[in-house]
Amino acid sequence: MTTKRMLVTAALPYANGHIHLGHLVEYIQTDIFVRFQKLRGRRCIYICADDTHGTAIMIRARQEGRPETELIADMQAAHQRDFAGFDIAFDHYGSTNAPENYELCKEIWAKLRHQGLIREADVEQLFDPVAGTFLADRFVKGTCPVCKSPGEYGDNCSKCGATYSPSDLIDPVSTLSGATPEKRSAQHLFVQLEMLHPFLDTWTQSGNHLQDEVANYLKGHFLGKPLRDWDVSRPEPYFGFAIPDSPGNYWYVWFDAPVGYIASTHQWCKLHSERLDDWWRNPETEIHHFIGKDIAYFHTLFWPGVLHASGFSLPTFVHIHGFLTVDREKMSKSKGTQVSAAKYLEHLDPSYLRYYYASKLGPRLDDIDLNLAEFAAKIDSDLVGKVVNLASRTARFVESLGLAQEYPHDGGLFAAGAAAGSKIAEAYEQVDYARAMRLIMELADAANAYVENTAPWTLKKDPNQQVRLQEVCSVVLNLFRQLCVYLAPVLPRLADGCGRLLQSEIRSWQDSQTPLVGTSVSKFEHLMQRVDPGKVQQMIEESKDQTPVTVPNATVPASVAVAETTPAPDEPLQLEPLAPTCTIDDFAKVDLRVARVIKAEEVPEAKKLVKLTVSLGGDVTRTVFAGIKAAYTLQQLEGRLVVIVANLQPRQMKFGLSEGMVTAAGPGGTEVFLLGVDSGAKPGQRVH
Repeated sequence: MTTKRMLVTAALPYANGHIHLGHLVEYIQTDIFVRFQKLRGRRCIYICADDTHGTAIMIRARQEGRPETELIADMQAAHQRDFAGFDIAFDHYGSTNAPENYELCKEIWAKLRHQGLIREADVEQLFDPVAGTFLADRFVKGTCPVCKSPGEYGDNCSKCGATYSPSDLIDPVSTLSGATPEKRSAQHLFVQLEMLHPFLDTWTQSGNHLQDEVANYLKGHFLGKPLRDWDVSRPEPYFGFAIPDSPGNYWYVWFDAPVGYIASTHQWCKLHSERLDDWWRNPETEIHHFIGKDIAYFHTLFWPGVLHASGFSLPTFVHIHGFLTVDREKMSKSKGTQVSAAKYLEHLDPSYLRYYYASKLGPRLDDIDLNLAEFAAKIDSDLVGKVVNLASRTARFVESLGLAQEYPHDGGLFAAGAAAGSKIAEAYEQVDYARAMRLIMELADAANAYVENTAPWTLKKDPNQQVRLQEVCSVVLNLFRQLCVYLAPVLPRLADGCGRLLQSEIRSWQDSQTPLVGTSVSKFEHLMQRVDPGKVQQMIEESKDQTPVTVPNATVPASVAVAETTPAPDEPLQLEPLAPTCTIDDFAKVDLRVARVIKAEEVPEAKKLVKLTVSLGGDVTRTVFAGIKAAYTLQQLEGRLVVIVANLQPRQMKFGLSEGMVTAAGPGGTEVFLLGVDSGAKPGQRVH
């Protein structure tokens, strides 16, 4: 195993608000990556810090009547408490308001000055006459000057991706007071990014540091024209670091915040007697940034340019992820779907969310959807029904016996699982967690089939079958442990529980390659419970903004909905009344079968259709065209069990022959919900 160092960062959370489920996508994604690297034996550290400076902090501290330092200290404690609750294990968590950060900012600034990259100019900036302060980008909203989209912030447009100055907005409004901002002139300092254009062309387009879609986006939108200078200062009043050679000016938060990656590493180095240069000025150290796509421009152009100009190592790779939606909509306080991390932890197991996110996260920038109905079904089916089920159905039978002294013949199951480890590791390495979870669940399916075929509960009843019972349970518990090793980056609590149960701590990825023999088995304790829909509903209700808001057509996911005595006009039964009564003979003509989607493909000529290849078991497959393109990504479809009408007359379409129909509920479009299948069902089984 390589001894190369690996330094991994996630974007620094801003100290002006609490962590919510949308933020957690990134920190969980990064934590999984780091845990995997450590399990593989890499020397890897996870570095983060609170982003503490800016107008927002200053204004809030004024409103609360306390110093900014007290405010940011309280928020940092809250952030770290929330992260710990979700098993996010930073090696060091610092603050951008630290002396190490100030010293590094001065060092980098001096090098940029020396190379002639800094220019000064008077800038007309928006000033809030009510709040008495110049307005940071995020404190101005208005209409995008490029695409004319309303309600956009003052630095970039969420719709078209354009970047601009707040003063460029059409009809700007201060979000601090609601006042119309005034234009006032003040001196600003800029990094002349265009001087670094040749380097950034080479670095971004090398194919080694960014996802292809990001590199192509930068080339098409920014690198084909001169790069705009980046404004890196703000005039007083401002909470931040004063610029030593520019009295009355402060480094803008976007300048000193990323330097916090280095400063927090420096703090870790001091605590562990390490050299900062070994981590930030060493080609043998890999640096991985994980960020959201909303700050891609900054982390792929400005930040690499600054690092290059100041003599620090460049990122080995910048991993960029999409946004989180809840039930296909933006998170909403009025609907209760903008759930804080703390509120979630009051009601639900953090392992649920870690696994659900992992099952959705791939190596691309696709947004992921937290579908609350699917959330409960996936946890119950995959984690409880398939994985934990293996231990719960066998461990109690061998508590007094322990595992067999020699690993029994299992038909090659453990060896197949060990061989799959390389593909699972490759998926983790590529940040394709969704593929890793699919591969792991395929192993879980095979293990559960073994349990069903050997029926240890039957062997338990026969005194003459106790040796065989021990052998069967030893096989199943070793398969369970193998799954726990592979899931350990995602589910550290389950891995710890497995270690306690089998009295052998999971320490390395290599633990998946060798079965345990002869060890004792502890008394079985519940490792995970099914999702309680009532707790999900309570979490949503308690997260709702109590301010009265009229939300047209507001809906609650079916899995957590509370029944109403009087149907609303848009209730499903009102929109689509029950069909005429049929007989059992009529129903028997329809052959419903369980099938597994083994391949999902785009149909370029069709707006609504996807092409599914489904398996009915063995080598029997069918091709089905389904109108679910708006509701599911291809990643979400591959590997899942569905119910199909297997005896439907094949239909020749211009895209190909459709040999069945996938069953689903909902009115169509984005509101399509595939019928799920509980754990234990196998492709080919008939639905009665």
